[in-house]
Amino acid sequence: MSLSESSTISSRLAALAQRMGLLGRNSRQIFSKASALRLPFKPLPAAVESICWHDGPQLQLLLNLPLGALSGPVQEDKARAHSALSQVVEAQSQQLQTFDLRLIDGFACPPCTPGYASFEDYAASEHCKQVRIISYKDFVKTISLALPRFLAGEPIELRQANWRGARTFWSGEMQGEAFAGAVAYARRRGLEVLLPANLLRYRLNEAGLDNLQSRYHVLAMPEAAWSDPSFMGLLLDNGIPYARLSLLKKAGTPEFLLLPKEHQEATALGEGLRLAGAPDVPGHLRQLAIQPT
Repeated sequence: MSLSESSTISSRLAALAQRMGLLGRNSRQIFSKASALRLPFKPLPAAVESICWHDGPQLQLLLNLPLGALSGPVQEDKARAHSALSQVVEAQSQQLQTFDLRLIDGFACPPCTPGYASFEDYAASEHCKQVRIISYKDFVKTISLALPRFLAGEPIELRQANWRGARTFWSGEMQGEAFAGAVAYARRRGLEVLLPANLLRYRLNEAGLDNLQSRYHVLAMPEAAWSDPSFMGLLLDNGIPYARLSLLKKAGTPEFLLLPKEHQEATALGEGLRLAGAPDVPGHLRQLAIQPT
């Protein structure tokens, strides 16, 4: 890019900042520099079709988010951000007298083999080659490996989340291959399998999302941002209030940066980062929030 092109872009960004109401000179400079950052931003992942609960975003962690999960230089800023984040997810427990096990299509507890979209795919794989069901007697024997109290009608532990669509996850921790094989067999044979169930249902709270979006710029920042001198200079040298949340707990996944909209320079940084390519987290969460059917 030539110097003249760079100057033209900077002028346009400054004009945009003026239209946004960022009237302070320092705010205009922050906006201009932030929008010119070249960080390795990536789109947030779309809804995943997987039998593994942990393949999807672990948004349920927001429900009981520890205060120490947020980092940042000022305790009050972290506490306010924590309060807003803790309202985003809600949970409801329900005891069901009967639940058809054929509706289950996922594992809520590790270990879980990733890469499979359904129990049928998993049951047909090499991982489940030892599971052989050719009769009802075989079915009872197999499912009893995973559910030792199956014949006694002991309740089964289940989990749902509206960011995982209509999928229902089993919270058992043993004999996943046998469980998947038995459920796939029951579906194939049209075999109704009913048990009482304890269902824990998570959902994104629209009012909580509205509150978060009205108070904060919440942006997905790549790991590299925190060692980038240009970004860190904008954040720290200007004394901008912020909170940082690492939610997904996986290497290479983005962290969330929360910038309070009531602070002019924090807003300048947030708008600039968004223009530079930082994904908007609340907007993405709304897209994920599909009610189970």
